[in-house]
Amino acid sequence: MKPINDRVVIKPAPAEETTKGGIIIPDTAKEKPQRGEVVAVGPGKEGNEMTVKSGDIVLYGKYSGQELNYEGDDYLIMREDDILVIL
Repeated sequence: MKPINDRVVIKPAPAEETTKGGIIIPDTAKEKPQRGEVVAVGPGKEGNEMTVKSGDIVLYGKYSGQELNYEGDDYLIMREDDILVIL
């Protein structure tokens, strides 16, 4: 996959299965992950370089991006502006 402009492709981290105290979280109560690994980065818009690069672990907004299933794996496509922080 090669995103265009200022888009990035992110592989979301799996949702937490248990709490820190050991309580198992049922599927209906799991929150969408807000963390993931950048898989691919577009070239950026005219005059603006991309800040993130492939392999970066990032945090993004809970409802950011467009979900995509590609070859059996789940990904998110979003603008670089939707990324909140690089860890």
